[in-house]
Amino acid sequence: MTSFTSELILARLQALHPKSIDLSLGRIRRLLARLGHPELHLPPVVHIAGTNGKGSTLAMLDAMLTAAGRRVHRYISPHLVRFNERILLAGRPIDEPLLADVLDECERANAGGPITFFEITTAAAFLAFSRVPADVLLLETGLGGRLDATNVVPAPRLTLMSPISFDHEAHLGRTLAAIAGEKAGIVKPGVPLLSGPQPEEVLAVIRARCRDLLAPLGIAGRDWTVDAEEGGILYREEGIHLRLPRPALVGPHQLDNAGLAIAAARALGDLAPSPAAIAVGLRRARWPARLQRLTEGRLARLLPGGSELWLDGGHNPAAGEVLARSLPELARGRPIHLVLGMLRTKDLRAFARPLAPLAATVVTVPVPDEPLSQEPAEMARELAALGFAARPAPGVEEALAGVARELAGPALVLITGSLYLAATVLRANG
Repeated sequence: MTSFTSELILARLQALHPKSIDLSLGRIRRLLARLGHPELHLPPVVHIAGTNGKGSTLAMLDAMLTAAGRRVHRYISPHLVRFNERILLAGRPIDEPLLADVLDECERANAGGPITFFEITTAAAFLAFSRVPADVLLLETGLGGRLDATNVVPAPRLTLMSPISFDHEAHLGRTLAAIAGEKAGIVKPGVPLLSGPQPEEVLAVIRARCRDLLAPLGIAGRDWTVDAEEGGILYREEGIHLRLPRPALVGPHQLDNAGLAIAAARALGDLAPSPAAIAVGLRRARWPARLQRLTEGRLARLLPGGSELWLDGGHNPAAGEVLARSLPELARGRPIHLVLGMLRTKDLRAFARPLAPLAATVVTVPVPDEPLSQEPAEMARELAALGFAARPAPGVEEALAGVARELAGPALVLITGSLYLAATVLRANG
């Protein structure tokens, strides 16, 4: 172990490249070559891209494989509370000594060259994954796919595509077809791709990419279906009907994510979990800040009895639509109040518009320590123009206290709009 803590190394790595997002594979390939190509010495890889649902899909697939006794590595981003959350080794966050060692090794090999924070930390993750035995690695893209730092694995076992919608347009393109083209860059020659539900213009791009690379393609709704049943779900593919429990993850959209996870699990050949393990995985999967109820903690205690505090990191138009479909069932007739913070890089109106008919009030807050945070007063004015009863507050705690004072009875309060905001909420709640 080095004498440096991971926090000190991570702080230095933030300064290696002036742009936090600069999509390229040249810098990470240079570094991986200096490290002895750890990306070529990984367990079988499941690589997943998409706009919404890729994390939930990976969480369910992870839980299924773990229930089957598999050792599962997982790479995700961003983290919510601690960086260690990004790198799970056999189901546990990477420990501090190993994290410090692989970060230090990457920093020394990089020798001060320009490289983004995500690129060099992804290289560190590959080092850790290559050194700790596992049966499978679940690898989530950070942004896009074609030029994402994770897209250096030459031959994954399987690739997955969660639903694609608008997000990060400045980097991925202004049309769904352009965004799909970037994300479909994870498709590899001959490697099967399984896709969740997609708009037709997205499917056209995915089909063309798979055809060009002779990659077998499975599509939700054509090759498998998932339907809600009394007390559970019914998963169907050719010759197979599986009656399974509803996912522990909340919201009707999670049925689609569950379908993709089940299809992926069944496509893994010798690694495939049994139907019993799939059922256990659906019940056990957890994914923080995705329609997560906060039942304990300092912020949860600000609301009176009978009221519920929920947290969701959704921040794009599709996420707003998902919340609009999910909240009425969660609220069960109680009024819905929103606490909303977003970055200036996100489309506030497109995210919030589906929620306008549902929200009794919305309180806008800044995203702490984020220079791109939208101003609460400006957000409140924009939301008022959409029909919201909106007002600003200096922070989440003040927003919740204000909502609590005005409640006439039990309510549902949702904090949403940003994963960065969700991270500060989880830290503050304790």
